[in-house]
This record gives sequence, C-alpha cells and structure tokens, in this order.
Amino acid sequence: MLMVGWFVLIGALHFSLNTDRDQRKIVKMGYMPVITNLAAPLLDAASTQADSAIRFRAMKFASFAEMAEALRSDQIQAAFIIAPLSVVLHQQGEDVRVVYIGNRHESTFVTRKELAIKNLADLEGRTVAVPIRYSGHHLALLKMISEAGLKDRVRIVEMNPPDMAAALASGSLDAYFVGEPFAAQTLKYGSSNLFTYVEQVWPNFICNLMLVKNRLIEKEPETVKALVQGAVRSGQWAKNNIPQAAQIASRYWGQPLDLVEYALSTPLHRIQFDQFQPRQEEMQQMADMMKDFGLIENNVITGLVEDRFAREANLDGISDLDSILKPIR
Repeated sequence: MLMVGWFVLIGALHFSLNTDRDQRKIVKMGYMPVITNLAAPLLDAASTQADSAIRFRAMKFASFAEMAEALRSDQIQAAFIIAPLSVVLHQQGEDVRVVYIGNRHESTFVTRKELAIKNLADLEGRTVAVPIRYSGHHLALLKMISEAGLKDRVRIVEMNPPDMAAALASGSLDAYFVGEPFAAQTLKYGSSNLFTYVEQVWPNFICNLMLVKNRLIEKEPETVKALVQGAVRSGQWAKNNIPQAAQIASRYWGQPLDLVEYALSTPLHRIQFDQFQPRQEEMQQMADMMKDFGLIENNVITGLVEDRFAREANLDGISDLDSILKPIR
C-alpha cells in the first residue's frame, strides 16, 4: 500500500508540474536573456498576474540557432531573435515577418583587462568572440576591422553569450562583443575593459527583433497585435521602472539582481526603449552589409518587414506592470 501510495503521489506531482491548466490562449515566445529581449520576461510576468485573454509564456534558449529551429517547427509562435538571422531564415524560404525591434543600444565590446587594448590594431592576431556568425555584432566588428585595414588579421569566433565571461577570464578569449548583461559580467567585476559601446560604431544598432510566421499573422492578426503591443508597452514601462524591471529579469534570467540593474543603468539612459518600429531601410542596410561581407549571396528581403502592429501600438495608460496588457483584455 505504501508503494502504491508513493507512485500515486509521484504521478500527481508529475501531472501538476508538467500539465498546463491555464485555459487561456497561450503564445510561446523564444528568447535569450539579454536586455534587447526584456519584453519576453516582462510579458510573461504581466500575463501571469493579469486577467488578460492571452498567456504569454517566455521560453529561454541557450542559442539562437536552437531558437530558430524551434520557430521553424512551430514549437514557439514568436522568436526574440538576433536580427541578421531573420534575413537568413527569410532567404531560406521561411515565411517569417519582423514585427518588432527590441530595445536598442545594449551591446558592448570588452577586452581582457591585462592586455590594455587601446585601439583595434592592438587586437591584431588575437581572438574576439561574437554570439553567432549571423549577428549584428559580427557585422559591426567586420565593419570596424575593414575600416582599420585589418581584414583577416583579427580572429573571430562564435560563442554562446553565457560562455563569454568565463572564456575571457580563463584567457581563451581576448575580447568579445555581445548584448548586455554579458559584457557587464566582466566590466562590473573588473576582469575586462570597455572598448566601445555599439552605438558609437553603429547608431540605432538592432541587436534582436521579434519574428513571427506570416501564417500566424494571416490566421490570428489580433494575437499578433496583442503580442507586439504588449512588447512595446513593456519597454515603455521598463524605461520608467528600471529597478522593478531588473527584479523580474533577474528572476527569469537566473542572473544576480545587482548585475542586471548595473547593465540596465550603466551608463544612465543608455538603453533606447522607444525605437521599436521595424523599418524596411534599416533591415535593407543590414542585408546589404551581410552581402558585402560574404555572409549571404543576395540582399533581397522583399516582404520581410511588417510594421503595422508596431505603428498602431497603443501607448496610453502605462502605469504598473499589470497595465502593460490592459488594452488587450
């Protein structure tokens, strides 16, 4: 009887932990734990406590490649994904649309402290990490290298952002260029020096954006509208509530609160929360650079950008976290 009771208890716990009993519509959002994707945990937190018609569930990924595959296979309905990868997916035949741009000016280039790097030439022959080949950080770095006349003289490697700080500390990396808070990890605790902020190299730089399939837009436009509007409103709330936003992000990301607050506020007012509308000309510039640097064969991105949901977002009445979803109840 004890054994039977034990199995019944284990089965009940398993069912409780692994069965979703929320009767609302669920939208699964893939994201990486960086400030540009802050909307994902904020939407999840807001929809957990609010009586909105939709439950937005944030699913954290270890790599952008893994997230792209999840979007392809419909395991998630939206991806907060690194921007150039959207161009690649589009050109590979995925019928995807860019509907929202994540918070900007949150990427940082840091170097190993003991190297005392002063300029790009000091990195000749050294190793610099970027999140993925198809990233804006890679494009920005290639642009810097080209302008400095250092083509093929700096070694560029791909590395998942969570691994960068440890690699720098161990000496296997000399520098890395990434979205926050992964640069702040070494800046705050003293093992790196600031080389440059991304906006000094590429004003209005796009790190991550929100990608959905066109099929979802056609079948459920109100769902996409609610998703984009919630993301936009979450940024406006976060801008005026940095400590509270940091607390939520810290919990979802599994990062120390002091580190997340530091990344969100150092330097003050660095992060741009209100440049969320996708623009054809910006995405085209990115595609042009990708072609110029040999990352793609052509720069055609016809149909990739869908800006109407971001353009029409309602920004009225944003007060507490609960108010992020108020217009879509």
